[in-house]
Amino acid sequence: MKTALITGANKSIGFEAARQLLRLGYYVYLGSRDAHKGQQAADQLRAEGLTQVEPLLLDVTDSASITAARAALGQKTPVLDVLINNAGILGGMSQPALTTSLTTIREVFDTNVFGVIEVTQAFIDLLRESVAPRIVNVTSGLGSLTLHNDPSWKYYAVKGAAYQPSKAALNAYTIMLAYELRDTPFKVNAVDPGYTATDFNHYSGPGTVADAAARVVKAALLGPDGPTSQFFSDDNAPETGISPW
Repeated sequence: MKTALITGANKSIGFEAARQLLRLGYYVYLGSRDAHKGQQAADQLRAEGLTQVEPLLLDVTDSASITAARAALGQKTPVLDVLINNAGILGGMSQPALTTSLTTIREVFDTNVFGVIEVTQAFIDLLRESVAPRIVNVTSGLGSLTLHNDPSWKYYAVKGAAYQPSKAALNAYTIMLAYELRDTPFKVNAVDPGYTATDFNHYSGPGTVADAAARVVKAALLGPDGPTSQFFSDDNAPETGISPW
């Protein structure tokens, strides 16, 4: 049975991605920084008949929590097949480049970038035990530097000094990680789930959580001939599904 760990999985896209992987026969560990919410999420999935699931206490901004989560997961399974780095924060709706505080920017980067790096480094040994390991970094279409410099882009005016740069940095890390793992069975990709209606954006997005999660899961299921080091975005590139960086 294949195993998957999803960070920030007690709600929204992470939770739905867990549901979809469970329906495909995976055993899923729900990473959650709140033990009670993680348990509630697992209980809800079990009530739906999806029993191959359990919560894992994991705060991606806390090194001690990451270390403890790695130790706990290592006692449950010797192999991790899929890591979905889904946990992320917005940092507020208005982030002017000249006035957004460094405190806000650091807070966003701690979760969206440094948390991904530390979690990936902590669990890489379990992933190496898989015959087909997959790492999916959940990014945003707003992380595209190319499109942010294109006045014709539909989101050109949606600028921010914390969130957008954090996702651009995450994309850059994805490229570096994929390159380092290029001669292995790993597939490492960044996935933009699209502008989705969640509490993350006060439910302003037009997309559904089910569709967003399906994009993430698709990258987790890539076969041996599938791509690596890609920025998947149906929103940015509806014809090809591959966004410019």
